[in-house]
Amino acid sequence: MQMRHASLVVSLIAMLGANATAQTCPASGAALNYPVTKKVDQVDNYHGTNVADPYRWLEDANSADTKAWVDAQNKVTQSYLGQIPERETIKQRLTTLWNYERYSVPYKEGGRYFYSRNDGLQNQSVLYTMKSLADEPRMLLDPNKLAVDGTVALSGTAISPNGKYLAYGTAASGSDWTEWKVRDIDTGRDTIDHIQWVKFSSASWTPDGKGFFYSRYDKPDESAKLAGANYFHKVYYHALGTAQSADVLVYDRPDKKEWIINAQVTDDGKYLIINASQGSSPKNGVFFKDLSKPGSKVVPLVDGFDASYNFVDNDGAVFYVTTDKNAPRSRVIAIDSRKPASANWKQVVAESAQPLKGVSVINNQIVTEYLADARSMVKIFNRNGKLVRELKLPGIGSVSGFPGKRHYSETFYSFTGFTNPTTIYRLDLKSGASTVFRQPKVDFDPSAYETRQQFYTSRDGTKVPMFIVSKKGIKLDGSNPTYLYGYGGFNASMTPGFSTANLAWMEMGGVYVLANLRGGGEYGEAWHQAGTKLQKQNVFDDFIGAAEWLIANKVTSPAKLAIGGGSNGGLLVGAAMTQRPDLFGAAIPQVGVMDMLRFHKFTIGWAWTSDYGSSENPDEFKALVKYSPLHNLKPGSCYPATMITTADHDDRVVPAHSFKFAATAQAAQAPGGAPILIRIDTKAGHGAGKPTAKQIEEVADRWGFLSRALRMNEPAKVAAQ
Repeated sequence: MQMRHASLVVSLIAMLGANATAQTCPASGAALNYPVTKKVDQVDNYHGTNVADPYRWLEDANSADTKAWVDAQNKVTQSYLGQIPERETIKQRLTTLWNYERYSVPYKEGGRYFYSRNDGLQNQSVLYTMKSLADEPRMLLDPNKLAVDGTVALSGTAISPNGKYLAYGTAASGSDWTEWKVRDIDTGRDTIDHIQWVKFSSASWTPDGKGFFYSRYDKPDESAKLAGANYFHKVYYHALGTAQSADVLVYDRPDKKEWIINAQVTDDGKYLIINASQGSSPKNGVFFKDLSKPGSKVVPLVDGFDASYNFVDNDGAVFYVTTDKNAPRSRVIAIDSRKPASANWKQVVAESAQPLKGVSVINNQIVTEYLADARSMVKIFNRNGKLVRELKLPGIGSVSGFPGKRHYSETFYSFTGFTNPTTIYRLDLKSGASTVFRQPKVDFDPSAYETRQQFYTSRDGTKVPMFIVSKKGIKLDGSNPTYLYGYGGFNASMTPGFSTANLAWMEMGGVYVLANLRGGGEYGEAWHQAGTKLQKQNVFDDFIGAAEWLIANKVTSPAKLAIGGGSNGGLLVGAAMTQRPDLFGAAIPQVGVMDMLRFHKFTIGWAWTSDYGSSENPDEFKALVKYSPLHNLKPGSCYPATMITTADHDDRVVPAHSFKFAATAQAAQAPGGAPILIRIDTKAGHGAGKPTAKQIEEVADRWGFLSRALRMNEPAKVAAQ
């Protein structure tokens, strides 16, 4: 609702700030002249509570006023960053570190191998193919040639079973919208096929190689394509050589506008498996269609949406599925599609003490990936669920990959750790031997660094792990600049991984910390649920608990501690800095969900209600408004030095979240307070497919900002104990 006289309305923002005592913050350098951000008389009523939204106009990213505001904010930010002398040195070192060969995990299809390679500073990785591992790889597709500035990225690939065609998706400027085309692998030329308005979908070929299945939304209005809500996902079949207008609608649910529907053809080519999820909830339904019978209908395999079900493989009509039904850490079961009732399910691989994170069937064996205290472990079982062997890994780290088919005897996987650049291995399933396929060389000495895992106690007594990575021999005197990173949501597991950005930070003398918060998937579905909806505060308590442990144990001190996170992690940072501004010297919320009352109104935001709840629900509104970063900024407070980051083409978490948070924070910061900046990237999105050059610029700005905010050339003033 809109009201002309907001002064007559008791707004929630005013209520939250009413008890705040105006402060004068410690001097933090020359005061910044922020752009004047106009306010409007916008007030919404939520279940009897009036909430002001004075910067609502910033939600219109296409308006002239918003564009002028963006330009003005970027000028302030770039002027500030440009005056940091360390920034250029940091950028040069990042460029050197980034300049090493990187490879994806190879996969085999149609008698050919495929993998991606980046020579170091290429903006996008290049797709290669070869017929044998001994052959010289042949370049198949170079995305760098699709845009001069490298802002068009390869977002997906699918090889026809006969190895003749490549279907590939591209995304421009970081948008979730993708276009799909088809390339003749022998000639390297594209066919006439062109598919548009695809989101959240791969492509899956029919066994005859004459076409593929994919999912899309209806064409949106041009003005709303980056912000409008996405509903009514549909599965289509595209026949090669035809126009998209001739594509056949295979499955849709007009009665379920929020379903996200994806389709894949089984390896034997007989069935089309259709997965339907309700937004971001891990609970889903699985349906199937018999492709061997023309005109067959789509029928349910499991459609109760009471748990997670993921198709793995099939023996004819018997489907192998991973599920957390009656097994919070997941297991593998067999479902006979002719009698799919749960009473007939057969257990193949039992639930373990560790959560099951991935399953492949190769060499007629079941390859499984588990997490043990956020570290990867791999076990291989026979088809009856008997353990064959556990794969020995090089150390504390993360694995991914294991593509293949049941009749293959080989597969590939990657291993990475905080100080282990991602190495690609070939696994012989017959002998169990792993050999290095590609190993990068990076300009640093891994023996100079150490990784340790520390468990600490959160506010409610829960034990939470975190990884602490640094140069060896740091002094525990509270003087170490520390970057604490977290996510804590959507069942996503934060595991060890190599990052040139983090390596540069540690070379600067910084400590990198990764906290494994509730809301993630590190310990299974119970751990995830403990950080959702009415229990979301647990996530922030876990993050704050990590900070308190690091300070109490003199790894760092508040003046030397920075926090960072992206997307849901941006929300985490926003909540932590508004709840405990005294605990941090700096904060970097990246592409964050900052307005917890309106997130569900944009693009795919409605899908996040499974984790967050919705302001349309009275009880959930009460929980949301207590931690919503935008609504908990209190006027006259001393917030840590903050650099908010977002991008103009982010159609996952629309930039309005960051725009409104930045405007409110700048207005709320007490006199003499630390800088509140917003960095708004152009021709970029939520993060996927970002060109190497843009990544280096962004990281240089981040570490440059922190070098000043944390006074990295000065020792910390540690309070006497």
